[in-house]
Formats: sequence, structure tokens, C-alpha cells
Amino acid sequence: MSVNSFGRLFTFTTWGESHGPALGVVVDGCPPGVALAPETLQQWLDRRKPGQSRYTTQRREPDQVKILSGVFEDDRTDGPRTTGTPISLMIENTDQRSKDYSDIRDAFRPGHADMTYWLKYGLRDYRGGGRSSARETAARVAAGGVARAALAMLAPGLSIRGAMVQMGADKIDRAAWDWAEVENNPFWTPDPGTAARWADQLDELRKSGDSVGAVIEVVASGVPAGLGAPIYGKLDQDLAAAMMSINAVKGVEIGDGFAAAELTGTGNADEIRMGADGPEFSSNHAGGVLGGISTGQDVVVRFAVKPTSSILTPRKTIDASGKERDLITKGRHDPCVGIRAVPVGEAMAACVLLDHLLLHRGHVGENQGAIPQHDQ
Repeated sequence: MSVNSFGRLFTFTTWGESHGPALGVVVDGCPPGVALAPETLQQWLDRRKPGQSRYTTQRREPDQVKILSGVFEDDRTDGPRTTGTPISLMIENTDQRSKDYSDIRDAFRPGHADMTYWLKYGLRDYRGGGRSSARETAARVAAGGVARAALAMLAPGLSIRGAMVQMGADKIDRAAWDWAEVENNPFWTPDPGTAARWADQLDELRKSGDSVGAVIEVVASGVPAGLGAPIYGKLDQDLAAAMMSINAVKGVEIGDGFAAAELTGTGNADEIRMGADGPEFSSNHAGGVLGGISTGQDVVVRFAVKPTSSILTPRKTIDASGKERDLITKGRHDPCVGIRAVPVGEAMAACVLLDHLLLHRGHVGENQGAIPQHDQ
């Protein structure tokens, strides 16, 4: 299986399967001198790990990360710091139940990658989907933790936050948006009123053996202007690719996204005036990116996650011999996989932004173009 790596200058390669002994990631291109202790990464993995509420899979994994290479510490380094060499990270699997998947050894779960893996490779790891399992995203979050640590050193004013803004057809009230609420509910939503409503809805879905999709929004604030390249290295292009690579994601938009198609040119244009500290925009329909290059505004990316395909309601399918059958997917699964996609989306955004920051510094240096001040 090829193409397990992501990025240009800051790259990572994930490895491992859902029901193997461990999974992990090798991060390359991280600048030297970045403070990086296990607890630096663990805080992000703890946000993604399963079994933290009744609304996620009850698989119990501590997701304890081990740093195997790429850092050094002595009395002159003030804690572990990156050396500039590849950083190898490992997360052990401790709560696999492979027997839960014995019924699908020869059957293809509808909505999963089972059949396409079989058609491509002629075999598949049926134990939780192997590489196609969302378990792989733990390694991405670890890589994102490295990226966040590097961004804290290179762009200290930059922050990356994510939230669930829609579950099924039920959207949040954006007028009630409060970032502080995101950490206070199991849905990572900034609207506390919506969280209570979603809890009731998801309880009903779980009882009926069904699942539901979601929309996640990731906002990066303090992004320097100038990141990205005009044609095949657009910042929004790489953000879209990063989000689309996450399990179960079926749609991505930047800024207003598809809603921009409903606007007129006068309504969509983000008008510009000269402020005391440089250009100021009257709005941010573009999501902080114009012509593939960051404007200095918040970078906003949104992605849609389909309903979890592993459900207890019988679904029609076929097996490897072509025989038709009905299938119930046993095991422990998220009734709304979008909930745990929030920290994954944040991690992928961090990796893309660090990659583009390094590319920008290598291309034009640290100093960006300045717009001259004019007398008013």
C-alpha cells in the first residue's frame, strides 16, 4: 500500500492497523530546538481518544504516546527538544476485540472500504478495517501535536480551534457561539443549547441502532498573510486535501464555501480599507484565503462527515464469492463519528499551516511584502 505520507517540508508518515499491536507516525522536517515532551503531545491525544462519553465508541484505549526518536535532553536544553531528525511516535493498541469482526471476514460492510480494498489488493484486514479504520487518526493527532509545538515557537500568535457545528440536519445557533463552551460538552460544540438537544437526539439514534453525520468547523486565527502559492500550492487546496483525507469525510469548504454560490458579487466581496496596522477587511466570506494565499484573517475550513457505516440495523450486501446477504455490524462504534473528528481536523490544519509556513520562509524569507501607508 502506497501513499501513507502527507506534506512537503513538514511531512508525516503513519503506520499500523486498528487491531495490530501498535500504530504510530514518523514526522520529518520539524525544525530543531522545538520543546517536545510526551505530555506536549498527550494533551491532544487525550481529546481524541475513545470511550470518554456514551456518545462515542466504548473501546477503551489510553492512547499513551511514546517518543522513540528525534528529541534530546541534557542540562543545556531545558527539557526535551527536537534535533531536526525524524521524530518517531508510537501508540500501543490495548483494547482490541478482533473476534467482534469474525462475522464480516468474508462479507463487505456497506459504506465501508471493505469492498474497495478487496478489489484493489485482493485481500483485506477485516479486523476493524485495518488501515481504513478511524483508529489511524490517533497517529495524525500525534503529528499535529508536533506541528502545534513548532508553530508555538515560529508563530506564537497563531491558534487553531475546532467545533462541531451541525449534527444531522440540526445546526447550531451561531449567535450563541462561545469558544469557551467547546471544552464543556461531549460534542465539542460552541452552543450549549444545541449540546443538550443533540444529547437527546443521539440517545434515540443509539437505541435504534442507527447513526448520524456531522459538520466540523476549524478556525485558525493569527495566521500570517502570505502563506500559500497561487497555482498548485494553494493554502486552501492543501487544507481541503488534508480534511478530505480524514476517514468518513465527504465534503470540504473554505469560508462561505457552497453558500457563496447563492451570493452576488457585491455580497461576496470582502471589501478592504487601510487600518492603523495594515489592510482591514469588512467581512471574511473567503475564509482567510485569496488566490490560494492567506490574507491575515481567520482561516476557516469546514468539512462534512458521513454517518457511521457500522450500525446494528441490517443492511444488504454481498460477500467475497458474490453471494447476497444481510449484515449487522457488531463491535464498538461511534454513533456520530463527527464528534471525535474535531481534534483530528485541528491536527491536520496544524500540519498544513506549519508546512506552508516553512515553505514560505524558504521561498521569500521571513519578511513579507509591506503595503505602503498613504496619506488619507
